[in-house]
Amino acid sequence: MFFNQTTFAIGNQAESVAVVDVNMDSKPDIIVANYGTNTTNVAFNAGNGTFLNPVNYAVGSTGESVAVVDVNMDSKPDIIVANSGSNTVSVLLNRGNGTFLNQVTYGTGSKPFSVAVVDVNMDSKPDIITANYGSNTVSVLVNAGNGTFLNTINYAIGSQAESVAVVDVNMDSIPDIIAANYGSNTVSVLLNRGNGTFLNQVTYATGISPIAVKVADINMDSKSDIIVANFASDTVGVLVNAGNGTFLNQVAYATGSSPIALAVVDVDTDTKLDIVIANSGSNTVSVLLNNGSGTFLNQVTYATGSSPYAVAVADVNMDSKPDIVAANHVSNTVSVLLHC
Repeated sequence: MFFNQTTFAIGNQAESVAVVDVNMDSKPDIIVANYGTNTTNVAFNAGNGTFLNPVNYAVGSTGESVAVVDVNMDSKPDIIVANSGSNTVSVLLNRGNGTFLNQVTYGTGSKPFSVAVVDVNMDSKPDIITANYGSNTVSVLVNAGNGTFLNTINYAIGSQAESVAVVDVNMDSIPDIIAANYGSNTVSVLLNRGNGTFLNQVTYATGISPIAVKVADINMDSKSDIIVANFASDTVGVLVNAGNGTFLNQVAYATGSSPIALAVVDVDTDTKLDIVIANSGSNTVSVLLNNGSGTFLNQVTYATGSSPYAVAVADVNMDSKPDIVAANHVSNTVSVLLHC
């Protein structure tokens, strides 16, 4: 289904990747958060799935996670990076041509390992949410307008939070918070009260050491389900939404070694969502195709660079087929696997 990888040099100890058109030329670009150099890299798409040399921007200490979202409502995507070493998020506003202003930083909880940018208080301005590994919390930073953010509000979750997703799970049209808790082998669900504040967590068991979480409707019932990568059990777990934001027991599927990142996207264009996993221990990505009922076929694996820590899926060569992009932590590259 995917061609052999093409690799491009980028960053140093890449931890996270996003694939978004930042220079408004209708071609998706690659943005990487680099743990080793306190930078984020932007590599412009040159066309046909190849990329120009990356441009570096300074962020906080040990960038762990990147999101690319328009936060100042100018219709141009901006960069937000979670910095675990400095307990901050960096916001880099887009000048309009895919170059970025110097970072502005905001405080979070201790060791933010993951960031999501979603409007949680329904004011049409995207807010910042981080999962904080060091303080067992999620932080919510409400957008004050024009891309600046108010003081942090923290909510307790499970132990050693590694990943966060912000999606409506109880069908009230208001986004809720879901966090993967590496240390307690759980996911936390915090329902939104309706004004951007959240109820106390409800937790659900996962596999061992859940390190990444996504939320999507995988069984086509119009309810959002939870998908987790279980790092120490070499599985991906699916928790189906039972209705009103409660979830059934996990169903687990085998992956490669040490799965560390996820994407949930329709990769075979059959209108059903599939799972793509970055396996840091086996230098592969796994593709699990949805067989139509929200259950998944056995994995098919593809080689990447050394220790892929992040994965994204986007059409990078403009052929209307989704491609896979993996950020390789040890080899300081990104792998691009074009869809056949």
